[in-house]
Amino acid sequence: MSAHQHRQQQPGHGHGHAHGHGQVPAADLDWDALAAHLEQEAELRAEAVTGAGHWLSGLAGDGGVRRVLDVGAGPGVIAGLLADVFPAAEVVAVDQSAALLERARTRSGGRLGTQQADLPAEFDKLGEADLIWSGNAIHHLGDQQAALTALAGRLRPGGLLAVAESGLPPRFLPRDFGLGRPGFQARLDAAHEDGFATMRAELPGATEEIEDWPAMLRRAGLAPSGTRTFLVDRPAPLERPVRAYLRTQLARRHDQLAEVLDPEDRATLEALIDEDAPTGILHRPDAFYLSAMTVHTARRA
Repeated sequence: MSAHQHRQQQPGHGHGHAHGHGQVPAADLDWDALAAHLEQEAELRAEAVTGAGHWLSGLAGDGGVRRVLDVGAGPGVIAGLLADVFPAAEVVAVDQSAALLERARTRSGGRLGTQQADLPAEFDKLGEADLIWSGNAIHHLGDQQAALTALAGRLRPGGLLAVAESGLPPRFLPRDFGLGRPGFQARLDAAHEDGFATMRAELPGATEEIEDWPAMLRRAGLAPSGTRTFLVDRPAPLERPVRAYLRTQLARRHDQLAEVLDPEDRATLEALIDEDAPTGILHRPDAFYLSAMTVHTARRA
């Protein structure tokens, strides 16, 4: 995910990335903390992304991928995973943030190419590719259909566009985990979806769209080539880095949603982000992480 998206979307979102109502100026971002969080997020999904990459390799056919773009790449974790799947291809991480792209270059040892571009205004800077990956980035752009159409125009004949959108929000605690009323996560997700709708409405050039991704890809001039969902499954007890990631996400949700939650749910959320209490997500033995990433693909004729 790009820094541009993070400025549009502080704080956290239930689909494994952040959303919010306001914009955070670049000068106010803690770039090291942001990069570390994005890396944790991408590493959490690494197995699912690698599985998706192998599926895409099969769709592309032998020798069919010479250049790959990861659009909204952030610090380049997923671009690195795609480079593992397509070792003969030039893999380019695309983002607005020079700081995050430098992080991508460093962590990849120079294996990745990088392209700084302000999306969607500079789609035309990207050049052509045989495979374009866009993970949870399109919904941060006001006109999603126009963004897909622009990306479709970057594909070489026979090239694939892979859009990781929708899927399922994470679950990380039982329905009844001993704090507050059962069903806390479902209510938190509902409050978050209202915030997500507000975020979408406030984007520059916001356009309402029925999010039927295969149909949108078809309207972009592509032929849908399949949709698959990949599971992210980390059972209890969780490793410390995953717990730390969840605490950061929950703290962001608290910043965003505290005023709209009822007092009991707000108290539950505060107990979960308490770093010292045994009720906190950092210490709970029942914490797990389960989510699903759905990838929609389409081919240029």
